Amino acid sequence: MSPRRLLSVTVQGLLVVLVVSLVVGHYLGQPVLLSFVETGSMQPTLSPGDGFVAIPAPLAGAVGTGDVVTFDAQEIEGGGLTTHRIVEETERGYVTQGDNNPFTDQDGGEPIVQDADVVAVAGTVGGKVIVIPHLGTGAMAFQSAIDTAQTWLATTFGIRSLQGSQGLAYLLFGLSVVAYAADWFLSSPGRTDTDRDTSRDDGTSTTVILVVLAVLLMATATAAMVVPAGTHEYGVVSADFQSDNPTVIERGTSEEVEYVVPNAGVVPVRAYVTPASRGVSVDPDRVSVGGRDEATVSVTLEAPDETGYYRLLVDEHRYLAVLPASVMDDLYAVHPWAPLVAINGLLGGGLLALGLLLIRGEPTRIRTRPSRDRSSGSWRLLRRLYR
Repeated sequence: MSPRRLLSVTVQGLLVVLVVSLVVGHYLGQPVLLSFVETGSMQPTLSPGDGFVAIPAPLAGAVGTGDVVTFDAQEIEGGGLTTHRIVEETERGYVTQGDNNPFTDQDGGEPIVQDADVVAVAGTVGGKVIVIPHLGTGAMAFQSAIDTAQTWLATTFGIRSLQGSQGLAYLLFGLSVVAYAADWFLSSPGRTDTDRDTSRDDGTSTTVILVVLAVLLMATATAAMVVPAGTHEYGVVSADFQSDNPTVIERGTSEEVEYVVPNAGVVPVRAYVTPASRGVSVDPDRVSVGGRDEATVSVTLEAPDETGYYRLLVDEHRYLAVLPASVMDDLYAVHPWAPLVAINGLLGGGLLALGLLLIRGEPTRIRTRPSRDRSSGSWRLLRRLYR
């Protein structure tokens, strides 16, 4: 491959990765490295369709006044991811506002933003947000095309599961199969030498197949750990009176409730339950749950001295118990993502290493009979020798 062709393929690949990361982030409800805005509420910092570097909240660390954050809104635009600036930090959480809005989100009815609501922080250089103009415009067009394709497929075949994030996975898998089939056709022995020059000459690498299988295994394991976990909200009313309702608490006092950690799978899990807002404590903060079993932890909710409605939150992180509990505890102490990375490395790396050990990286070939061209070439050679 020529340097020019290599550069072209690399640029095209990067563009595809950028757009796909934006679309996948939208479906997951969690920006993946990049995000974008759809409205003008953040002008002039971010115009509609502009993209920006989105640093995941666990990596960004503590946030404060002046930071542009992406958070899971409860009321804005009917709920969902919103990118606004933190304009004030209070004891109850953060007050946010769009740079182009005349009032704060909380003045408009949005609850105080908690740390657990923040999913990403806009990357900055010299205090200014890193803006990628019009990146979101391409992502929205691509997303619209995918939505249209999913709707058409679901309507044509009468399969509702072809829509949404699950349908997106089916669609990407189908496109992968089509791409692989086209690649196999171009590299098949029946093609001419000219065709082979633009395709693979030595078969399909089993290493590539093993890498794909490893990625699928890690994606499945990640979904099993991430999807059932997340943030749980308790809507607490701080009142002037006592109540039998555990979430209506006399101001200045506390109430204990049970938090259940279910495990619907057959693989044991290790779960960590931690406070995600002020006025919450948990005991114990980590439990091991067997397959098809559940465990409970005690959550203490404290009512503020001021009466009113408050959102109290707890975070749950869970991991497949394929590592010793002590090892996962040490990794979790470093960072909540550390056990996830270690477990995926163990599963994906183990599958890849075992496959390479058994198959020894030999390319997969499809054996066929010699073609006519080769036979006629052999006859011509024999006739020359025996003239």
